[in-house]
Amino acid sequence: MAKIVTDEEEMVHNGEALPILSASAKKMNIDKLLNAPLPTYESSVPGSYLWTKIAFWMCRRVSSAQFRTTASSSTTELQVGGAGAMCCGWHTNGLMDPLGIFLNHPKEFVVGARHDLVTRPLLGWWTRRLAVQPVVRKAELLRGGCTDEEALHLNGRSLLALSSGIAHGFGCVLFPEGTSHSQSFMLRFKTGPVRTVLAAAALAKANDLPLPHLVPVGLHFRKREKFRTDQYIEFGDPIDLTDDMIPPVMVNAVRDGGWVEPPMETVHQIRDQLRDRLPDMTPNTSTWEEHRALHLLAHAQARSQGKRLPDWPSEVHAARTVRNEWPGREATFPPEPLTGERFERASEAAEILEAHGLDGRDLGPKDRVFRRVNFSRLPSAILSLALFLILLPFSLTSLGLQIALGRLLGDSTDEGLDARTSYQFLAAFFGSLLVWPVVALGWTALVWFNQGAIGNLLGWGDTWLCLGTGTAFAGLFAVYLLCFPLFWASGKSFASAWDVWVDTRKSWVRWRFPSQAKNRLETLLSELSS
Repeated sequence: MAKIVTDEEEMVHNGEALPILSASAKKMNIDKLLNAPLPTYESSVPGSYLWTKIAFWMCRRVSSAQFRTTASSSTTELQVGGAGAMCCGWHTNGLMDPLGIFLNHPKEFVVGARHDLVTRPLLGWWTRRLAVQPVVRKAELLRGGCTDEEALHLNGRSLLALSSGIAHGFGCVLFPEGTSHSQSFMLRFKTGPVRTVLAAAALAKANDLPLPHLVPVGLHFRKREKFRTDQYIEFGDPIDLTDDMIPPVMVNAVRDGGWVEPPMETVHQIRDQLRDRLPDMTPNTSTWEEHRALHLLAHAQARSQGKRLPDWPSEVHAARTVRNEWPGREATFPPEPLTGERFERASEAAEILEAHGLDGRDLGPKDRVFRRVNFSRLPSAILSLALFLILLPFSLTSLGLQIALGRLLGDSTDEGLDARTSYQFLAAFFGSLLVWPVVALGWTALVWFNQGAIGNLLGWGDTWLCLGTGTAFAGLFAVYLLCFPLFWASGKSFASAWDVWVDTRKSWVRWRFPSQAKNRLETLLSELSS
């Protein structure tokens, strides 16, 4: 057995502290993991076609309510068919990271995930229908979750399944850091994603299929732990694999159903290429305070030119330009702190705004510290609030439990801030499946017992539920089905009303901003402009 190490002990591997495991990650049922369904490659999806389509349709619905804006970009055209694609990004937002890639890339994906996502109640049922392949991380292995042989067998089985999927033209997402975290820079790169895509290349070569490629992906969230934050998915230039990277011994081994490890010099060469490209597509700052200062500088620079950064992607790229052009900055891994009086001013200004829940978007033109209220948005705000109030009874009954559960789980999880929105997403996803059918029955019963009063109120008569059929069953069934789009509309109205509340609160803060802090902010902005 591997050595068992408690979380209280200092656990270091290759000079880096291992992440502290959550209670769920400590529970490992190796037999159940080995029984996880394998993907199939004859269909257009690797798992169940029906449940995959339902799952991703629901994921899009929930994601549209959870994020205020979602944008994506790609330096090259993303292909539906053709060669497989291994997508690699940094990992700071739990389930939201792979989900953002899945929903913004045209390919279907074979999925590898932390082992407990396959064995958890409810979630495990669904991930098995999607043929998600469980992976045992080094942290679980070194802490004694299973034997070396069990981990080797399970991971080998899962990685071979993922490699086969990539070879057959599917996409895949693996994170080279190996864990979700809360740092503002990338952690040490692991070789798992590179070895997996090289195995896929060997399988593709053995079957005369096009070689896959590696795609660096930037994942940007304005405030990853906040409801209705902004999301930007950035697909970078792919790293192509060539025939000379795949030795004949690998091709012959996979053709015969065996396995040979790829040459380590090739693995390290591709890993280093990924490490050269991917950090630049992240904040890549020594602290989150430094990250906020760079974004403030990007806004201040646009402000001094009489411009505004119109959206989250523009802000991401503008801050990146400021960072990369910083005098004396060297591209180190991890990054060194930025220095200088200009940075100190920007940092102080950014923290003044942060302390009051504001950021660079709240700045006004050169002659004003803060921007004025945009009254042209008042009609749409009033309409959003009116719709929310009309649908409030449906919101309270269909979403109340989900919101409370998501907030409770997100705030009490032992997995850190990077898992907060994952629990909120899961509460919304499974709440729709489990809560809505029951609530819809309640509303249908309410209509049944009050059908006469409703008919008289609307002028439809006492028998309106019969719909001319002589029985009320058809009408009741129609009422039941109608509940679901109403629940969905109530959720969207809640999200829009939340946006109005956030914007109104920020307008109030700008108007009532403490004069001393405002004067200091004005001084700092003037110095930055000069």
